[in-house]
Amino acid sequence: MTEVNEFGQPVGDVVRDWSPAQRPAAETLRGRYSTLERLDPARHADDLYDAYAAAPDARDWTYLGVGPFTVREEYHDWAQGVASSTDPRHYAVVNNTTGRALGTLALMRQDPDNGVIEVGWVTFSRALQRTRASTEAHYLLMRYVFDQLGYRRCEWKCDSLNAPSRRAAARLGFTDEGTFRQAVIVKGRSRDTAWFSLTDGEWPGVRAGFEAWLEPSNFDDDGRQLSPLRTRA
Repeated sequence: MTEVNEFGQPVGDVVRDWSPAQRPAAETLRGRYSTLERLDPARHADDLYDAYAAAPDARDWTYLGVGPFTVREEYHDWAQGVASSTDPRHYAVVNNTTGRALGTLALMRQDPDNGVIEVGWVTFSRALQRTRASTEAHYLLMRYVFDQLGYRRCEWKCDSLNAPSRRAAARLGFTDEGTFRQAVIVKGRSRDTAWFSLTDGEWPGVRAGFEAWLEPSNFDDDGRQLSPLRTRA
């Protein structure tokens, strides 16, 4: 039931015992299949460039604000430029079996006072896409956001035409909140931005879905899932 103030106006719920969230600071987030390490060009850039360059075409860069990187030095320069940033704070996704970095993602638009943060700059190579390690990377980041840093809301935004990113947001438990029209200009083209969110109240159920899916018993001997990821009741 919505609360009404002394003027008869509906008002939002009182946020009790609120303390601002913390800014991301972790250097390493370890999982069973993947590890998130703060992006370090000296350790990660060569692996990342090789993983991205192995793709047969450049379609993975269409909706990103950077790339494709046609030469190794160009990617190294970009990685060097963003590695020291604290917002966005970029992490490399390292495969625990091979020890190689196969993608990156970031925590950005950090608003500790209001408890809001965004997962962005998701740049996964073909070797990482659609794997246990890729799903676990998102789980590790969201667990850090909600369980350690104390955020109330985690956002996901993408080009409204980016169907794979929209599907990923829904699969990972985010709720579609609508589209901001003509939000930005990316690579000379107008972009409508689709907004998604996950709240701290929804997180426990989403977390349970991740943890059940990530269990080794959920995969056959060839690594195929036995049950799909269920992040919604």
